[in-house]
Amino acid sequence: MRRLTLWIGGIIVAVGVAVLGVFGWIVGQPGPTAFAKGSPVDLAQYKGPSPVGVPTELAGADPLTRGKYLTEAADCEACHTIKGGTPFAGGRAFKLPFGTLYTPNITPDPETGIGKWSDADFLKAVHKGIAPGGTRLYPAFPYASYTMLTDEDVLAIKAYLFSLPPVKQETPPNTFSFPYNQRWLMAFWGAFFNSDKRFRPIPEQSPQWNRGAYLVEALAHCGECHSPRNLMQAMNTRQKFAGGEAEGWTAYNITQDRVSGIGTWSAEDLAGYLARGHALGRGTASGPMREAVELSLSKLSPRDITAMVAYLQTVPAIRSSQLPEMAGPAPAAHKQGPADNPMGKRLFEGNCVSCHAWNGQGALVEEAQLTGNRAVNDVTATNVAQMILSGVGTSTSGRPYMPSFAAAYTDREVASVANYVTARFGSKPSSITPEEVGKLRAQN
Repeated sequence: MRRLTLWIGGIIVAVGVAVLGVFGWIVGQPGPTAFAKGSPVDLAQYKGPSPVGVPTELAGADPLTRGKYLTEAADCEACHTIKGGTPFAGGRAFKLPFGTLYTPNITPDPETGIGKWSDADFLKAVHKGIAPGGTRLYPAFPYASYTMLTDEDVLAIKAYLFSLPPVKQETPPNTFSFPYNQRWLMAFWGAFFNSDKRFRPIPEQSPQWNRGAYLVEALAHCGECHSPRNLMQAMNTRQKFAGGEAEGWTAYNITQDRVSGIGTWSAEDLAGYLARGHALGRGTASGPMREAVELSLSKLSPRDITAMVAYLQTVPAIRSSQLPEMAGPAPAAHKQGPADNPMGKRLFEGNCVSCHAWNGQGALVEEAQLTGNRAVNDVTATNVAQMILSGVGTSTSGRPYMPSFAAAYTDREVASVANYVTARFGSKPSSITPEEVGKLRAQN
């Protein structure tokens, strides 16, 4: 859900691209599991255990329990809840270069929410991106991924949402200017990039793999953040999972590339990161990924987490050239390390070293380890700066957290300490500027 991309502006390019004769190249991109050996079949023809719905542990659960599980797996709360607000009541702002988009209220309030939506209305919105009355939804709502969900699962989510207390809360109007406020243009985007096809398992793959594919590709829609975008800001499925962007944060490569991806991660590393937001020596989830862990992935059954890992470990390796190999251990003595950034060193010593330690191994808890962290080895320093501005986690989570330093540091200071961290603990020093930090601050 956290896809702050330029998909709307790309709609204007769509017709031109078709005229130029590259429409076939665009729509001809491979499907979500095209890399896997075997031939997909319709669910009705699949002889194995059903890969859709809830895990076997909940097979006998009541409908609302099943709907709640699927709603959490789809990570609906994150986008449809303003910070500190009532869950699912909408109003969360996504700041884009051409205006601000506010997420709608999806509680069953009949006036400001979706209380008047029929089953057919809800299915059409989730599968096709079309709301009642023919209103086209912006693809910040990931219907290009949700379209793979079965009707039964979509309606289970609707049933759970309709069981919640209705909240009367108007959604602020989007602030898009012409032509970005023309929703009808989304029809072109949908025609090009929404397959409007349900999930099809591959019999030659294991039941666990097929379950993982359904979770990763459809419910959890991981590719929406972790994939680059094409000319019209749809997922570039030829580079699926090779890294993308979400709400001003970098969503890193999760292919099996051993340098820039997760090819050296063990199954235990991946499972721990997905379920708890931390893997020893690999880093701690932050930003939108942290939110996804807390509100969605941590609620999944161990069996489903294992299925997601099994699927991700078969994604072909794609090298991200801008991501170098991880650096080795940092020097333990404060006198060692970069000497050309005295401000960054002073700020790190005054506010950071007590938790992270001079060697980056973490002074108190393993979550504070900096070495081996992809963000620290990213020469853009985008996520390091974001973590300084936003913090990591919350004081109420019961887990180690990092507070926000946005009020304490100027843009120049944030840039300075971010560059010091990457130089000391990463493989290459960054050179993020105060101006770039200011842009990140404006998005928070």
